[in-house]
Amino acid sequence: MSKHRVWVYGDNVNTDVIFPGKYTYTLKTPEEIAAHALEDLDPSFAGQAQPGDVIVAGCNWGCGSSREQGVTALKYAGVRAIIAESFGGLYYRNCINQGVLPAIVSGLRERLHTGDEIELDVANAAIRAGDQTFTFARLSPSVQAILDAGGLLPMLQRQFGAQEMA
Repeated sequence: MSKHRVWVYGDNVNTDVIFPGKYTYTLKTPEEIAAHALEDLDPSFAGQAQPGDVIVAGCNWGCGSSREQGVTALKYAGVRAIIAESFGGLYYRNCINQGVLPAIVSGLRERLHTGDEIELDVANAAIRAGDQTFTFARLSPSVQAILDAGGLLPMLQRQFGAQEMA
C-alpha cells in the first residue's frame, strides 16, 4: 500500500470545471495545462498539487464533453488516481488511456477532507482511510497493463516500437 494525499470534491464536476474549455487550443505544454487544472472549482489546487495526489469525489465525476484535457490537466498536476462514486463514461476511459487510475468507491468521500491521507493498494483493489477499508473492482489485466505503462500510447509505443507509431 502506498500513501497519498487526497483532494475531496462533490458531485457532477464536469470536464469544463476540471479544465476550462477556453484553454483547449491555446495551452500546449504539460506545465501550462497543469497550471489551470480545477481553477474554477479550487483555485488552490494547481499551485499545491503534488505528484501522487489522489482526487476523491462524488457522483458523475468528469461528466460533460469528451475533451481529454480534463484528465491530462490532473495527470500533469501529479494526480495518480481519481476515486469517485461514479464517472462520466468517456472520462473513465480517458483516465485509463492517460494512465490515471479511475476507481469507483461509495462512501469514501464522506470520511475524508482535503489534505487527509489514504493508503492505496491497486494490486488488491483496496483503499484504507483511517481504520476503514474500501474496495473497488479489480482491474482487468489489459487495463492494468495500460496503467502500468503510464497510458495507452506509452504501452503501444513499448509494444510496437515508437518508430512504427509515428
